[in-house]
Amino acid sequence: MNNDLIPERNIDSAHTCCHVIYGLHALAVVVGVTGAATVAGAFVFGLPSLIAVVLNYLKRAEVSGTWLYSHYRWQIRTFWFTLLWLLVYGLLIITLIGIPIAWMLIVILGLWVAYRVIRGWLALADRRPIGDS
Repeated sequence: MNNDLIPERNIDSAHTCCHVIYGLHALAVVVGVTGAATVAGAFVFGLPSLIAVVLNYLKRAEVSGTWLYSHYRWQIRTFWFTLLWLLVYGLLIITLIGIPIAWMLIVILGLWVAYRVIRGWLALADRRPIGDS
């Protein structure tokens, strides 16, 4: 753990909230796998992830300077990068030339989203910070 972090601050409620946020994101992934939407589409446009990202922004200041901040940043970045890549892939689909490639990339993006949710949640369960890689 980084010595610059503030370990003595009480972050229990933010820690619990972070578990809830990972749970909401995981629910969005499950909806994407089992429903008509793609994983990435359900992750960005589904109600569970929209609630999760709002909670991220509301609670992030409470964990500033702690190891938990990395998780809030990880979750926010996962959401926004997924949206960005969906927009790029949407432009590929519009061109008609890129339809098969875009759909393949959307599947890969869904796997990336699931990976980030699982990796982050496991690190949180171990009370470890998560890196942005």
